[in-house]
Amino acid sequence: MAAPRELTASSRKSVLGGLFRARESGIVLALVVLVAFTATQNPRFLSGQSIRDILLGTAILAVLAVGQAVVMITRNIDLSVGSVLGLSAFAVGSLLRGNPGLPVVVALLAGLAVGAVCGLVNGAVVRFGQVPALVVTLGTLYAFRGVSYFWAGGQQINADQLPGSFLGFGDSAVLGVPWLVLIAVVVMVVAGVVLRNYRGGRELYAMGSSPQAARLAGIKVGRNTTVAFLVSGALAGLAGVLFAARFGTVDAAAGTGYELNVVAAAVVGGVAVFGGSGSVWGASLGALLLTVIGSALAVLDINQFWQQAIVGALILLAIGADRLVAVRVARSLKKKDAHV
Repeated sequence: MAAPRELTASSRKSVLGGLFRARESGIVLALVVLVAFTATQNPRFLSGQSIRDILLGTAILAVLAVGQAVVMITRNIDLSVGSVLGLSAFAVGSLLRGNPGLPVVVALLAGLAVGAVCGLVNGAVVRFGQVPALVVTLGTLYAFRGVSYFWAGGQQINADQLPGSFLGFGDSAVLGVPWLVLIAVVVMVVAGVVLRNYRGGRELYAMGSSPQAARLAGIKVGRNTTVAFLVSGALAGLAGVLFAARFGTVDAAAGTGYELNVVAAAVVGGVAVFGGSGSVWGASLGALLLTVIGSALAVLDINQFWQQAIVGALILLAIGADRLVAVRVARSLKKKDAHV
């Protein structure tokens, strides 16, 4: 009896793995078609500056999407990432305004720390309060934003108040690749390797597939949930620093609305809303697709309303595809069990 069960579990993983690899391939194909079409309508879309702007925009969204993917894999969600980004950006901006001699590395670490504290708050409330993550992070979305508005007091930090080294970091590149993009790639690679090759990462997938079974298997679900939210918060804090470095001007409203694009990037990239499957690679590709869509619509002089409509349609299609495959896999497993 053991062998057939192991075989069906392996078959299920193979089917789901094939689905999400196909999803990622579909995103790449959609990107190629979209870029090719837009370039034929306006060749400036493939100019060096345009590509640079797309990559910089993707870098910030991809860092957020990686953290969101880690949380969603555990069958949770973090809606506070936009507010954490804004709080981190304003905190780091205030720190640099008062201490212009601080190295950029210190700014990055400060942003990570601010975000980690916010993520720890989310994780602790979800874990010990036994409150759904959707409710908790919806509350902290407004709470963290309220802290930002109270701290800012209606003021904003302008580029001329920030040190030149920090602003230069936002514009500088290595071998033609912007620093912000390199940081996003490093984040994606590290998170992808940990989730795929290390026990802690595999435990997150097990939790998302079945929290009850994970507990019975000895996995510390509560601890891992807290760690997942801490990672999401820390990466949102890092994204806040990248946001401040890129735009130079920071106010209490920074990052408003980002949470919806982040969730969309993860879902479109193949991270299942029901947990247990997906990858940070797919989430990052989703971030790139959404950024390209926004840029393409602007170049084609199409109302930005259509961007929201397209993103909404992509989310619905992604959720529908996930649900359809889950139902088909469940039916397949029932048939196989019936023959055992």
